Amino acid sequence: MSLKNFGKAALIVAVVAACGKNRVQVTDNGLKYQIHEQADSPRKGKVGDILTLHLTLLNNKDSILRDTHKEGAPFQMLLQVPPFKGSYEEGLTMLGKGDSATFYVSADSLFTRAMQPLPPGVQKGTDIGIAVKVINVQSEDEYKKTQAADFEKQKGIDAKIIENYVAKNGLAGKVQKTESGVYYVITQPGSGPAPSRGDLVQVHYTGKLLDGKVFDSSKTNPQSGGKPVQFPVGVGQVIPGWEEGVMKMHKGEKATLIIPSTLAYGPRGNQGIPPNSVLLFDIDLIDIQKGQAGQPGMPQGMPQPGR
Repeated sequence: MSLKNFGKAALIVAVVAACGKNRVQVTDNGLKYQIHEQADSPRKGKVGDILTLHLTLLNNKDSILRDTHKEGAPFQMLLQVPPFKGSYEEGLTMLGKGDSATFYVSADSLFTRAMQPLPPGVQKGTDIGIAVKVINVQSEDEYKKTQAADFEKQKGIDAKIIENYVAKNGLAGKVQKTESGVYYVITQPGSGPAPSRGDLVQVHYTGKLLDGKVFDSSKTNPQSGGKPVQFPVGVGQVIPGWEEGVMKMHKGEKATLIIPSTLAYGPRGNQGIPPNSVLLFDIDLIDIQKGQAGQPGMPQGMPQPGR
């Protein structure tokens, strides 16, 4: 074969390979998928691994239902045994770091298994497209070590951010600090008792970013109806920074808490809260019921840690 013809043959092989890579294929268990990018990494996802990936959910009309690219942080999941035939967990075992693919999963199976109704725009009997880009594949031990290192690094970053904020806003000498790194300023002293672990507290709150932008307030939150919210303190019902700060207050007291991201929503952020954000909370501790850890009325934006 001449070099000229060899070049043509190589081009044809490359085109066929590219077409094959993006064509829809089907596994023995019925999972439909397209591979878009696949590196030669020998490390593929396996059951028990922690996957970090970007994920886009599409209905059968290619309308986007969710896109983690726009959420500011990738999605992390424990790769489990496929819960049903044709589930996308099977497909994730084909992928390694840097790989990307789209899986087509029965909407009925996906949402029924999750005990959720079909979301708006998703029709019964159709498929959900799940486009993924794998950022990392780690064992549980590797993931924990990475998390611990990232946590320590972010603690240092948050501390500098808070120190700069305190200096810039003339709070030096007014601010106090808990052992874990929550800063707080008493804006109106209270003469009542301080809450203990398990006490049911009632508070009004306004949450802000450091630039002053309000992301939530009990006074305007439709979930609380403008009323104070209540929760048992010290039992993991709210972010750790809230628990520490509120337990330093006294009944009738008002304070501003400055909470590092590591004691708030961390690298994932939350509704209206970017990842790794230091937060301000203006808190008014209205009432304390000793040892009454009943069902709390949770304010929006204050889920249990890890949710």
